[in-house]
Amino acid sequence: MKLRKPDWVAKRQSLRTEAEAMLSRVSSAEIAVQPTEVLLHELLVHKVELEMQIEELRRAHVAMEEARDLYVDLYDFAPVGYIAIGRECLISGINLTGAALLGVERTKLMGCRFSKFVSAKDRDRWHGLFMHMMEHADNQGQAFVLEMTSADGASFPAYLDCRRSESSDAPPSLRIALVDIGKIRQAEAEYC
Repeated sequence: MKLRKPDWVAKRQSLRTEAEAMLSRVSSAEIAVQPTEVLLHELLVHKVELEMQIEELRRAHVAMEEARDLYVDLYDFAPVGYIAIGRECLISGINLTGAALLGVERTKLMGCRFSKFVSAKDRDRWHGLFMHMMEHADNQGQAFVLEMTSADGASFPAYLDCRRSESSDAPPSLRIALVDIGKIRQAEAEYC
């Protein structure tokens, strides 16, 4: 979703018109206009405009805090692990679920090599897939299953859905959604 850039000139004119309308209801309309009264009127209009802008900023601030809280809830407490890794295959971002899957505190994972958590039998395959994704922009991304190993040495089959992310001011990175499919398989076996 792309945000529209506000038209500040139109917004300022709208605020001024609204401020003048508010003042016209407060002051008497029949006063003879003198130069000092014109200046006073302009100062009052400006004061009301600033108060209206402050209130609008407060509303925008509350809306931004609500959006941030929603983002934190959606990202950190998602039912899948989200991991961002850079060109050097180092973890640059991870949610709480991803850290729990890998069995390491999130802060200790920053800058850690992601391939350290790929089991030895799948590490070469991972490196080939990683290099291919980093060298070729593919809007569809890639999805595959790898055997992962958590910090305590336990292994689990994982479904990885990978998307390359690019921006003009940063080198490409890889966004990974990581799901422990061992738990899914276990739940299916218990159900059947």
